[in-house]
Amino acid sequence: MHALTLPAPAHYDEMLLASGAVRPHYQPFADWLHAHTPQWLADKHAEADLLFHKAGITFAVYGDEAGAERLIPFDTVPRIVPADEWRMLEAGLRQRVSALNRFLYDIYHDHDIVRAGLIPAEQVFANAQYQPAMQGLDLPHDIYTHIAGVDLIRHADGGYYVLEDNLRVPSGVSYMLENRKMMMRLFPELFARYPVAPVEHYPTLLLNTLRHASQVEAPTVVVLTPGPYNSAYFEHAFLAQQMGVELVEGQDLFVNDDGVFMRTTAGPQRVDVIYRRIDDAFLDPLAFRSDSMLGVPGLLSAYRQGTVILANAIGTGVADDKSIYPFVPDMIRFYLGEEPILYNVPTWQCRRAEDLSHVLAHLPELVVKEVHGAGGYGMLVGPAASRQEIDDFRRRIEAAPANYIAQPTLCLSSCPTFVDSGIAPRHIDLRPFVLTGREISMVAGGLTRVALKAGSLVVNSSQGGGTKDTWVLESGPSL
Repeated sequence: MHALTLPAPAHYDEMLLASGAVRPHYQPFADWLHAHTPQWLADKHAEADLLFHKAGITFAVYGDEAGAERLIPFDTVPRIVPADEWRMLEAGLRQRVSALNRFLYDIYHDHDIVRAGLIPAEQVFANAQYQPAMQGLDLPHDIYTHIAGVDLIRHADGGYYVLEDNLRVPSGVSYMLENRKMMMRLFPELFARYPVAPVEHYPTLLLNTLRHASQVEAPTVVVLTPGPYNSAYFEHAFLAQQMGVELVEGQDLFVNDDGVFMRTTAGPQRVDVIYRRIDDAFLDPLAFRSDSMLGVPGLLSAYRQGTVILANAIGTGVADDKSIYPFVPDMIRFYLGEEPILYNVPTWQCRRAEDLSHVLAHLPELVVKEVHGAGGYGMLVGPAASRQEIDDFRRRIEAAPANYIAQPTLCLSSCPTFVDSGIAPRHIDLRPFVLTGREISMVAGGLTRVALKAGSLVVNSSQGGGTKDTWVLESGPSL
């Protein structure tokens, strides 16, 4: 029998109320949990680790001298989301991604939102992620971000907030799929108790989205990877295999007569859609970084001719830059004429003098991030930082204010998690994956990431975080 640790006061726990009572949608799971011994669950946890290791489900940590490959820790306590809660999230995600696509079309065409004075021109056109080569280029169906990963957290007030939008090469969906497969293998009896919405059709949705991006009748789709040394290579290979398409590296492709072709044993084969997992800068050494060995010479020329589709489009990084993030609610109102369904986290932009003064005066209370940062790197979590770390970060901000934004330290919701000491609350976030094709679609849920260190708010795998299976209920009790 398991004793569940009570959540800390004044924050939201997904399973437990402040009194320690179990929320209704978690009650069948709590009953099941109490019927098993801690040793039994520990054995299941060890079995999951062994199976993941055998399957090669790893990620690379750059600069890690202990070894390039690690398992992402997997937690056997699921995160459960009631049906009505997911309907609200789904509507908010559709709205947000729709507005972001409209924004990307606008900044590469008419610039209406800049002309209207809602976003300063220099934050768009002087942005490092802005690609002048995309200006005036028409894309099929005006879709720029075919695959988006939107990071959500739940605050102490019970409301969901968008922490950031990932519109370039969002990763993690393979772990979402493998986590579900693992839970069904380890605990099939739990799925008899819960009407859990499926996620295994994601590769089919993704392939349909990629095919829709092309105007060719039966397009050839490939996944372009930087290669086996990339941290997400497992995912690249996994998705190619699941979709039944070729996994290619830059050297496997070439451009001829403005078309892109794949080298095969049967001769060159035209490629119509490239699901690229390579950043803009490395895509084409003739157009971007000349020292890139990962891309395809001439790819930009073929792309501009319309003979190949890239998913996501070049230049989408402007819309997921952390200095643009504060303007997304304005985008929703401007392009859609609607009020945002999902909240943004209040954000101070250090490029503004008054915001900078506030941030420098309150560094111990704030989370500060580089506007181009990712993976949990280049950030300061004020309440968890030492005086020395705060002073060092202050100097970095003062040297280049425009490179930083700051946000209040939100208390991410927690969920009971299997740790060495038993089952205890750990902070989590959620990354749903939103596909834009013939329509905007997504599987129910996403990747729940968990900060395995007690009290930590950093869930990134590169910073020691783990993952959980996310169960969206198709029906049943709700809050």
